[in-house]
Amino acid sequence: MTHPLHEIAVDEALVRALLAGQHPDLAGLPLVRAAQGWDNVTFRLGDDLAVRLPARAVAAPLVEHEQRWLPVLAPLLPVAVPVPVRLGRPGRGFPWPWSVVAWIEGTPADELTAAERDVWAAELAGALAALHRPAPAEAPANPFRGVPLATRDDVVSARLAAHPAHDVLLDTWRQGLAAPAWDGPAVWLHGDPHPANLLAADDGLAGILDFGDVAAGDPASDLGAAWATFTATGRARFWAAYAAASSLSPDRLAALHVRARAWAAALVPPYTAHPDEHPGLAAAGAHALRELASDLR
Repeated sequence: MTHPLHEIAVDEALVRALLAGQHPDLAGLPLVRAAQGWDNVTFRLGDDLAVRLPARAVAAPLVEHEQRWLPVLAPLLPVAVPVPVRLGRPGRGFPWPWSVVAWIEGTPADELTAAERDVWAAELAGALAALHRPAPAEAPANPFRGVPLATRDDVVSARLAAHPAHDVLLDTWRQGLAAPAWDGPAVWLHGDPHPANLLAADDGLAGILDFGDVAAGDPASDLGAAWATFTATGRARFWAAYAAASSLSPDRLAALHVRARAWAAALVPPYTAHPDEHPGLAAAGAHALRELASDLR
């Protein structure tokens, strides 16, 4: 079924035609649809590769960001990421760039319970801490991630006010607004490390997917994923590991925690917006809401 946000139908025939025209040595490998999100469709190609294609115009620049920056970031990280190994051009009626990337074996973390994910909370914190290093001036800008909370207040407050759990979400968001802003250098960000973009294997973190929102800014927007991903026990491990891996003072860590919680609240409505198409992500958003409510008690 085509996602309601997709602007073009990406099917096996199209992917095979693109491969045959641009990477014919790969065109005969088995091809299986593996995943689709709001922006992209992914097919597994043989045993070791995947084809990742944008499904709407807004996602095309995000694929280019992955092509440009994942080869730079991958060596910095202690966990596998889907580095592009071949680049695709528009063709066969498909209007945007696309990639052949490394396939990472694992179970999508949105298929696990939060308690099962707790086992690798410290691993995720360590991976994010490794990523969160100063970014160059030419790093991609993202108006929706890593920015000061105040720049998103009009849109986010209106969205949260319309949510059935507006009291919890607005209280959490306002606490973030009142916290000290990020005063460090703009650091590299994944952009959206929610459970559907994480892979687990053998009780560990196997990979981090979908770097389309990669950008530079305040690390709080990445760290908000702790509420969508873990229980209170897992979050305690997550924050302890992040604190140990970072060089931030206790005061800056405390402010970072409050801003991260605000980002978790801001993302509850979009995470739960398409439960039929993304049941795992919707479940992660609902879990985040319960954890945020527990924090306020």
